[in-house]
Amino acid sequence: MPRIVETIVTTTNARGEAHIAPLGLIEDGEHWVIAPFRPSRTLDNLHEVPYAVASHTDDVRVFAGCVTGRKDWPTRPAARVPGVMLADAVSHWELAVVKVTEDAQRPRYACSLVHEASHRPWQGFNRAQGAVLECAVLVTRLKMLPPEKIEAELKYLEIAISKTAGPREAEAWGWLMEKIDAWRAQRPQGAQSS
Repeated sequence: MPRIVETIVTTTNARGEAHIAPLGLIEDGEHWVIAPFRPSRTLDNLHEVPYAVASHTDDVRVFAGCVTGRKDWPTRPAARVPGVMLADAVSHWELAVVKVTEDAQRPRYACSLVHEASHRPWQGFNRAQGAVLECAVLVTRLKMLPPEKIEAELKYLEIAISKTAGPREAEAWGWLMEKIDAWRAQRPQGAQSS
């Protein structure tokens, strides 16, 4: 199984407008693969401007915010490719698309690493931060996974939140739970979980 790095990917369109999205970059030999679902702005932007920036952040609110409609995060220009990075990134990679493998659902953009930089020491994630990341992934899969799996995963992740969440993690978890509660409310009454 390939290594996947959960990160924040920024892409730009031909007008220079940036789009921020949480994505798992897939390691493939000397390349990193971006595989956005169709339709998506990331996909459209990569088609128009074949560059991306992967910002590695320790603020899990960015992940939770992006999947719950909060995409206005401070950015700054990338060093060597057209685009931007998160202003508060711990480190970042600047990527250039070198190969596209078309797919009806998830085209794969193989990218070479053009530039990388570290901006401050990485302190690592605590359990609550890891739980927020996992919950953010679950939120993007609400229409794909069985409700029982989602509820079981949430029950487990809530343990880490209750034991190790600080203010940022609690805020991010709250945003994610708003989205999950809305999903629960849209399900048929007979499908409601306890």
